[in-house]
Amino acid sequence: MVRAWNVSRDVELGDQILVANTHWARLRGMLGRAEPVPGEGLLLDTCQDVHMYWMRFALDIAFLDNQGGVGAVYHELEPARLSGRHKEAIRALELRAGTLEQSGTQVGDRIALEPIEY
Repeated sequence: MVRAWNVSRDVELGDQILVANTHWARLRGMLGRAEPVPGEGLLLDTCQDVHMYWMRFALDIAFLDNQGGVGAVYHELEPARLSGRHKEAIRALELRAGTLEQSGTQVGDRIALEPIEY
């Protein structure tokens, strides 16, 4: 689990972000999960695009490069939709719909990902 912090805007995006870093975990993504509450999300490690097939709720998505730079933002990507492909991205951060707008997160911001230890 990681904490996501928008360094550019000095605002937390989530403190309960699961990490999907295997093929099957990325493929499953948020399928079959409850809609995330504020602070929850999923980090798809090694990801350049996402699909929302079979989802029951919209998500906010930020595509991140290897320095944590935001290369693309999707606000409330609806079920059955696709994002574009983002060649510079190495990760996709999926968050509760509305999180990126509320935080002011936009292309060019930098997101820090900090491991959470229990």
